[in-house]
Amino acid sequence: MNLGDLIQLDQQITLWINSFHTPATDNLWFFLSDTKIWFPAYGAVMGVLIWRLGWKRGLVMILAMILTVVVADQVSHAVRDSVVRRLRPCYTTWMLENGLHWPLPRYSFYGFFSSHASNVFSFAVVSTMALNLDKSRSHGLYAGLVFTWATLVAVSRMMVAAHFFGDVLAGSLFGLAVGALIGATARWIVVKAKL
Repeated sequence: MNLGDLIQLDQQITLWINSFHTPATDNLWFFLSDTKIWFPAYGAVMGVLIWRLGWKRGLVMILAMILTVVVADQVSHAVRDSVVRRLRPCYTTWMLENGLHWPLPRYSFYGFFSSHASNVFSFAVVSTMALNLDKSRSHGLYAGLVFTWATLVAVSRMMVAAHFFGDVLAGSLFGLAVGALIGATARWIVVKAKL
């Protein structure tokens, strides 16, 4: 399989996922793609971390979450705008001619890889790792909810024609890796410093 075959497969998968849109769900995808709604959720998780872990451990993990999202966001922007420069689906003639549902105004030209996917998955990993420092209870429900939210945000990027499947997959994997690396480092600091 060559690069052209992979691009065609990526386009077909994106069109297939995007084909499940309905006028009734468009608002849900807009809502999930809107980064402004994330900040109250981030704030709530930070408050829970301070409450469950105490201010020292909570602060270390909050700084790790902030660093993780900043790194994931800035690297994805740099790769997208300076290195890869792959057009978004809404700028791709073949996608538009083959039925791409495109409900929003056009974004910037380039989309590889998805900052939204990278950011939410990095946040999901670090926040779950942080809560797992609290050994007094299980946090499986939180992990299930935060990773479901991250997956829905990633899918929303294809539903609003902002990204191809490959853009979202690469962003998600990058976010998982950055989150795991920074989260593990922060947990190591907490344990080593006996906070």
